[in-house]
Amino acid sequence: MRFKRILLKLSGESLMGEQQYGIDTKMLVQYAQEIKSAIDLGAQVAVVIGGGNIFRGVQAEAVGLDRVQGDYMGMLATVINSMALQSALEKAGLYTRLLSGINIQQVCEPYIRRRAMRHLEKGRVVIFGAGTGNPYFTTDSAASLRAIEIEADVVLKGTRVDGIYTADPEKDASATRYSDITFEEVFEKGLNVMDMTAFTLCKENNLPIVVFDINKPGNLARLIQGEKVGTLVSM
Repeated sequence: MRFKRILLKLSGESLMGEQQYGIDTKMLVQYAQEIKSAIDLGAQVAVVIGGGNIFRGVQAEAVGLDRVQGDYMGMLATVINSMALQSALEKAGLYTRLLSGINIQQVCEPYIRRRAMRHLEKGRVVIFGAGTGNPYFTTDSAASLRAIEIEADVVLKGTRVDGIYTADPEKDASATRYSDITFEEVFEKGLNVMDMTAFTLCKENNLPIVVFDINKPGNLARLIQGEKVGTLVSM
């Protein structure tokens, strides 16, 4: 395998499927099967999932709520998504652990780095809920931070597009896809890969990022085996 230990970042919006809000169970089943295929190959898989299908912290100020309060609401939304994904993974026959950045002892373990790494070594899918546990940080930042802490080989950002383009391919038909790109080129071209804090964390720790289409069946397994899938961002 090209990547032995991975951090898979999923957006909360990806769980909506064709819906306008909430969780589409078909998407949960699909993602569970993708992750199972990676586990079956012998990969160690950790997952961070956003909460945008339920609530986004940045929405808070727009409706008159305190930003910090809104961010904590967004963290709780990620825990809901994490619990849903955990259930789908277990129905697919996988062993899982949900670790939270904020204490919710009735439904998940507190995040402890050594414990997370031990779970991965035992073949369990580790889901990191509640972001970093701190306001003003996105789940992209949580994904980068947790990936560095658990010594992951790569951050895999699963999206609905098949990589990084010169422009938004959904708005510009002439946009072309990069197969490989450096961190410096992303900065220079002003491309939107992850938020700046998350992206800088990866750059400073020499942690590669792959942006790929998670909705195409088999992509995750092909990627970790070394096939050219999506766009690789590296030094």
